[in-house]
Amino acid sequence: MLSRAARPAFRVGAAALRPAPACSPLVAQTAGYATLREIEDRLKSIRNIEKITKTMKIVASTKLTRAQKAMNESRVYGETSQKTFEEAETKPIDGEGKKTLLVVCSSDKGLCGGIHSGMSRYVRRQLAAGNLPSDIDIAVLGEKCKAQLSRSNPKNMVLSFSGVGKAIPTFADATAIADQLCLLPTQYDSVKILYNKFVNATAYEPTIIEAFSEEAIKESANFSSFEIDDTVLPSLREYALANSLFWGLAEGHACEQSARRNAMDNASKNAGDMINKFQILFNRTRQAVITGELVEIITGAAASEN
Repeated sequence: MLSRAARPAFRVGAAALRPAPACSPLVAQTAGYATLREIEDRLKSIRNIEKITKTMKIVASTKLTRAQKAMNESRVYGETSQKTFEEAETKPIDGEGKKTLLVVCSSDKGLCGGIHSGMSRYVRRQLAAGNLPSDIDIAVLGEKCKAQLSRSNPKNMVLSFSGVGKAIPTFADATAIADQLCLLPTQYDSVKILYNKFVNATAYEPTIIEAFSEEAIKESANFSSFEIDDTVLPSLREYALANSLFWGLAEGHACEQSARRNAMDNASKNAGDMINKFQILFNRTRQAVITGELVEIITGAAASEN
């Protein structure tokens, strides 16, 4: 006699040992048609995705040409400003109690590979390696890096800007951002601008340029040779900051368009490979269904003759 606790387990084991009922031809045929319909729907969705990615690639290629033109124009501003400070031998003022601001130039748009996450990882690596002060303040241009750095470094965030990257950056945009940075209550002795430097159509690298403070400009070794009045020094500093921001935004925009074009190209190729695989699977499944139907017809005809 089995105990009451063992009886349910015995029933389950006995049921598992019974042979499974054979599936009727109608059920197998219905399952085959359902599988064909699922494959066909998947093929349709992948083809639609391929059309979208190809269109986005064409749009990104068109925007990249205009972005590269704007980038070349912005380099005149940025490189001229940096050359001036190089000839003046301007150096950032370091020391205990000096405050640093890091401006990260990203954008609000995605679907461009890991261009924004690469900048966020670069900031984290620099902080972990000690190349940037641990108490550094961070201002982010764009929602992408803001969302990423807000999770890892929320205490360092002091300012963020949205609506960046919708169009080609202009000097007016950089000036407006520079005005907001100058209105921050903290007096920063060093302002570092992080942006993606355009290497070529397939490569870019995070780069930091220095926007010097008024004190650093005034204490430059060759500052007196430029014969700049101290009263215009704040305007010079803000103008140089706007130049550097314009340079960084334009370079980053060109890198973003290039990365988006490459990402959409890779997505289109992957969609084409998936379409080929699913098309082969669809043909094989349809052939198996047709073969099964022919076997059933022949079997039925032979049985009726007998």
